Amino acid sequence: MNLLAIETATDLVGAAFVADPARPGHPAAAVQSEPGGRRHAEALAPAVEAVCARTGHTVRDVDVVAVDNGPGLFTGLRVGVATAKAFGQALGIGVVAVSSLDVLAAAALERWEGTRPVTVVAVVDARRGEVFTAAYRDGGAGDADPADLVVAPTDRFDPAALVAGVERLAAEVAGGPVVVVGDGAARYRDLLDGIAGVVPDLLDGEGALVAPPPDVLAALARARLARGEQPAPAATVVPDYRREADARINWVERRPPER
Repeated sequence: MNLLAIETATDLVGAAFVADPARPGHPAAAVQSEPGGRRHAEALAPAVEAVCARTGHTVRDVDVVAVDNGPGLFTGLRVGVATAKAFGQALGIGVVAVSSLDVLAAAALERWEGTRPVTVVAVVDARRGEVFTAAYRDGGAGDADPADLVVAPTDRFDPAALVAGVERLAAEVAGGPVVVVGDGAARYRDLLDGIAGVVPDLLDGEGALVAPPPDVLAALARARLARGEQPAPAATVVPDYRREADARINWVERRPPER
């Protein structure tokens, strides 16, 4: 099974290709990502082409598409999901939609080298002074899917509510590590650093975990398929926006009051 993963939920734009089997003389997997800013549409197609080429394939060889369907940036999600749907419909293949917060949590649990149990709080910057967040707790029993470790489901908060939620989680584990990841955690790090038990280690360094990594998205999708999850028909996949587009919010805020 050849899997193409598409990641556009945050400022990072990327793709990953996992080949099964790999072509002779080519790697079994490839990943490419770059800061997209507002160039999600322009950056995604070259990334997809590059990861396919490195593994000796073209998009015609893709058997299933995985896509980060959010929550995240409205434009990024629209570009990523539309691209995944287009591939699915053109090639007659299914799509695996994966939450951006699940991908961040999976990456954090993979990289975390400290003590367990560990609580991971994945935080995606929603802009407009809000964040999307979910919390996961891993007792160290094995490579569990983050979806099975949720202790606080996906929701949208302002920074004050985020801090209150993290404080509550930290109190529940009585000093155990609470690892924060994602661009939302990086943005409001000054507020989170003051909470006892919060560990910002994965926000530091060259490999700071501030965006869902495309290769982790691919690995999580493949693991779910291996456990029996069926890809969805492309036409049924939708972004998890969690709120209306900024353009509509601006229009509503500026609209004259009704008389």
